[in-house]
Amino acid sequence: MPLLHLAPGVAIDEDEIVFTMIRAQGAGGQNVNKVSSAVHLRFDLGASSLPEAWKEALMQKADRRISSAGVVVIKAQAYRSQEKNRADALERLAALLASVAEPPKPRKPTRPTKGSQQRRLQRKVRHGEIKRMRGRVNED
Repeated sequence: MPLLHLAPGVAIDEDEIVFTMIRAQGAGGQNVNKVSSAVHLRFDLGASSLPEAWKEALMQKADRRISSAGVVVIKAQAYRSQEKNRADALERLAALLASVAEPPKPRKPTRPTKGSQQRRLQRKVRHGEIKRMRGRVNED
């Protein structure tokens, strides 16, 4: 049964995602020290059922959550309950995978407007005059 639907025809099965329950860090007192409510999600891109184009795009992405071995590691510890942290980790994984679902729009090269070119040249001339006035004073 698919756990996470990403796009039409693209879903991740539950057995592809490994959840590890760990103790959360930071403030929280006794609850943090004794309850493993934080969730460590691991998702291996190489062994997943994602399309090859998505795998390559994810490996090219400069994201610290993706290791050089192609494993996505997400740590969720924002909530006190394990279920909410698990859902948060899944949402963050889905957002990361959806970021490569659509290819980026091709850039349309544009030219500066005539007015912006004139303003730029006027600024350059004004700046040059200011610098010229900083020179030595000749009494000729």
